[in-house]
Amino acid sequence: MKNTNLVYGVKDKPGFWKTIVLALQQVLAILAATIVVPVIVGNGMSQSAALFGAGMGTIVYLLFTKFKSPVFLGSSFAFIGSMGAAFTGAVSVSVGYLGIIIGAIMAGLVYVVIAAIVKAVGTKWITKLMPASVIGPTVAVIGLSLAGNAVGDLTKGSYNAVQMVETIKNSQVVLEPTLVPTASPFIALLCGLVTLAVIIICSVYGKKMLKIIPFIIGILAGYALAAIFTVIGTLAEVPELMLINFGLFENMQWLPDFTFIKAFEGFKNLGDFGSYLGTIAVAYIPVAFVVFAEHIADHKNISSIIGDDLLEDPGLHRTLLGDGIGSMVGAFFGGCPNTTYGESVGCVAISGNASVITILTAAIICVISAFFAPFVTLLATIPACVMGGVCFALYGFIAVSGLKMIQGVDLGDNRNLFTVSSVLIAGVGGLVLNIGKVTLTAVACALILGILVNLLGNIKSKKAKAEEEKEIA
Repeated sequence: MKNTNLVYGVKDKPGFWKTIVLALQQVLAILAATIVVPVIVGNGMSQSAALFGAGMGTIVYLLFTKFKSPVFLGSSFAFIGSMGAAFTGAVSVSVGYLGIIIGAIMAGLVYVVIAAIVKAVGTKWITKLMPASVIGPTVAVIGLSLAGNAVGDLTKGSYNAVQMVETIKNSQVVLEPTLVPTASPFIALLCGLVTLAVIIICSVYGKKMLKIIPFIIGILAGYALAAIFTVIGTLAEVPELMLINFGLFENMQWLPDFTFIKAFEGFKNLGDFGSYLGTIAVAYIPVAFVVFAEHIADHKNISSIIGDDLLEDPGLHRTLLGDGIGSMVGAFFGGCPNTTYGESVGCVAISGNASVITILTAAIICVISAFFAPFVTLLATIPACVMGGVCFALYGFIAVSGLKMIQGVDLGDNRNLFTVSSVLIAGVGGLVLNIGKVTLTAVACALILGILVNLLGNIKSKKAKAEEEKEIA
């Protein structure tokens, strides 16, 4: 496998300042998704701690993969429901924090077990079970399934006003204070499209450094335009123009609220902990198998970009161990189990920078910045519309890279045609299954369906091959 489109290969070492800038670009690419998970879960979870956990988890991953896989690990969306279950079933919030750490350990151990199996039997079975006709459209689905997030963010800012909104509570309509976006969706859309346009211009027409840091330039352009609108809106008292919430600097969190500190407090009041552990196991362990499927797809994708098969070297067992142990570490500090990020993969491909030193530096920046409140707060003020413009490019690339994997697949063969079409329809259509407390995401459902259709379509060919072998014998 070879790739001549990379500016920096996995083992290349850009200069010091180039490495810092490229690492910051990686941080910006994974930032929004990483810090939004603790916000969604709530219960006082810390965004800066999640950032710290993502950085530490990535360092662990790089160590296990012998610095051969240029991928960043961030907060996993797949475990949001599991984390919510940990708090719901706990007798106190502190026990809930203990539960999310234990749950992450359980999920990580699933990866360890699978890694041991892979180490013993090899990876050929994966290639047979998930050929390009299955993996290609699955990777495309990963990008397409995120498209709604990018489009939704394009019309939002980071500034919200508190308004009294009618809600139904106990079968009665009541007024409750609610955060409501104030920015005009058209102004937000303009900032998002400017961000996207600058990214495209830098990537297509840029020379030297501009070509490999299109996301930083794009975010700066979008942020500057949003800041101008915000200042004008503030001076003219026009809320529709206020895109950036500079008020976040007034209540900065200087020290991360690490999960393990609150979790240790949970030992004081465990309640019926045996039953609670059962709830945690059911909430976390099945999801680990779902994320395993996405792990395969992500590493197939990054392998096609860097020109080296990571499932062979350093080996799937190492990537699984790095992901699993890294996820445990991330949850220990930040509460959020980690996973490999498609945004990181997209950033590598579009910028042409696969230097693993860049990923390591990005992880270190996340660890250090977690203690520097102004930096974390500044990143948090980036309007959703600006990040929406960034994600348009990132998610779009993930989808296209998956489709590129299908180029060598013979779609004139109905076996391949049905496999590819089944994955795409299930994924784009949003086929989601809720089995008890476990949610099979659209990506997982699409992959499982693709595997089944592929096996169904190849039953006859396997029988024919067996008969031919008998005749030869």
